[in-house]
Amino acid sequence: MFTTNQYPADEEKAYELLIKQATALLEDEPDSLANFANTSALLGQFLKDINWVGFYFMKDGGLVLGPFQGLPACTRISIGKGVCGTAVAENKTMLVADVHEFPGHIACDAASNSEIVIPIRHNGEVVAVLDIDSPLKNRFATVDQLYLEKLIKTIEPYLVSKVDN
Repeated sequence: MFTTNQYPADEEKAYELLIKQATALLEDEPDSLANFANTSALLGQFLKDINWVGFYFMKDGGLVLGPFQGLPACTRISIGKGVCGTAVAENKTMLVADVHEFPGHIACDAASNSEIVIPIRHNGEVVAVLDIDSPLKNRFATVDQLYLEKLIKTIEPYLVSKVDN
């Protein structure tokens, strides 16, 4: 499990600092794969009470595993399946308080109990998703969704400019 003590106690200030750090880390690197890898590592250090954080890329009509932090994961996910595939199918963030109650949940890690998945878009189309799992039920709140969406919106240009579809 990842934990951190280096961020301010105020959640909103901590997320604002994270967004600044991510931007500084990525803005001068033209390689999107390196930027995805560093983003997953940064989120793994920042977020409390998570057991997996990473990306899935759209490829050949489905999602394929990308850079991540955590235990080995499902390699391919069909669109409309599980939380990640549903986020793509519905083109929206999925915040799931209890994954065991989510229809069609794909259990890559039995320890995961809650999940948030945020689509990453290029020219209006979903090209990838950020997937974060937690061993705690109800781990992710509206503030997490708001700031993780803001993070993705801010760093999308450094992630998707050269995503290989």
